Amino acid sequence: MALIFIRTAIIFLTLLVVMRLMGKSQIGEMQPFEFVISLVIAELACIPMADTSIPILYGIIAILTIFILHQIVWIFQLWFKPVKTVISGKPSVVINKNGVDEYQLKKNNLDVSDLIESMRSAGYFNLDDVYYGLYEANGSFSALAKEETSSNSLPLMLIDCGKADKQNVGRCGLAGEKLESILKEQKAKLKDVLVMTVNSDGRAYFQKRGEKYKILQIEVNGEW
Repeated sequence: MALIFIRTAIIFLTLLVVMRLMGKSQIGEMQPFEFVISLVIAELACIPMADTSIPILYGIIAILTIFILHQIVWIFQLWFKPVKTVISGKPSVVINKNGVDEYQLKKNNLDVSDLIESMRSAGYFNLDDVYYGLYEANGSFSALAKEETSSNSLPLMLIDCGKADKQNVGRCGLAGEKLESILKEQKAKLKDVLVMTVNSDGRAYFQKRGEKYKILQIEVNGEW
């Protein structure tokens, strides 16, 4: 028991020093290669702590090797910008002056629901509350916000990537032919619509695939 305690303490102190030397990004939001390094270090640390038949020096050397590789990658990224783009990626602008960029979303394995969730986490509840929205290389969401929010009510998702949310459609009183009538007015089929949301005041965000978004005023029932 005492041996395991001592080995664990040594590995812990080694990890503490190495993670501190790697910089603040290891503690906060990490780049993809830093996340991989953290996972590998965690695995390397567990093996000598749990298995006393493995010399503890092996674990320490492996952890220090990962640290050295991290520093080499960091230097390459600092000196050669293309290397940083290849290893860590680059920001993706998913909302622009035309609205939601479906291509950039798919490129990052995301859909409109993921985007809206990220926006809510950042304090934006309407798709047109920002001029530009982007996912940073580390996966965090950033936005250039407009001076005033478009509405004070929570929007409901009616259509997401060509599929209607029947529950939300019924909740706002647009079930049956009502939603179809709105689509006909916009000369669109359901499958052509990238996203459509509506607030309790009837303000709707409507965007067809490959086109600029529109703000519509429609009649809805109830409040939420």
